[in-house]
Amino acid sequence: MANFNFNKVMIGGRLTADPENSQTTSGISVTRFSVAVNRRFAKDNSQQQTDFFNVTAWRATADFVSKYFKKGSSIFVIGTLQNRSWTDQNGQKRYATDIVAEEVSFVDSRSESSSSGQYVPDSYNAEPSFSGGAEAPKFEEIKGDDDLPF
Repeated sequence: MANFNFNKVMIGGRLTADPENSQTTSGISVTRFSVAVNRRFAKDNSQQQTDFFNVTAWRATADFVSKYFKKGSSIFVIGTLQNRSWTDQNGQKRYATDIVAEEVSFVDSRSESSSSGQYVPDSYNAEPSFSGGAEAPKFEEIKGDDDLPF
C-alpha cells in the first residue's frame, strides 16, 4: 500500500475577537485568532450551532491578518491541522488541534471591509502578493492554434 499523507482544511466564518499579533524571540510574526463557523444545518426546531476554530498565521500572512481583519470580520482560511500537547500547571497532559493558515481571503464586499482581495504567500518571493478586483492579470495573446501547448 502506498504511503498517502494529506492534511488540508478550509473554513469560512467570522473572527470572534481581534487577532492577537506578536513576534517570536527570533522576530518572526505570528498572529492567533479564532473563527466562528455556523454549522450548515441545525437540528429541527433548535438554535443554530456554531463551531469555533483556533487559527495561527505566520510571517507575512500573520501581518496581513492583523492589519486587515478585526472582531466580526468575515474570513476564509485555507490551511493545515496541527496537533499540540503540553502539561498544565496541575501536571495534566492537555491537547489542542489548531489550524495553521496557509492562505487567507476576505469574504465581505468592499463596502464591508477595508480592502478586497486575497493573500496567498509566495515561497519564492518575500514580498506579499495580493489579488482581487483591483487589477486584472496581463496575459500574452496567442495568435494561432500552432502556438497552443495542447
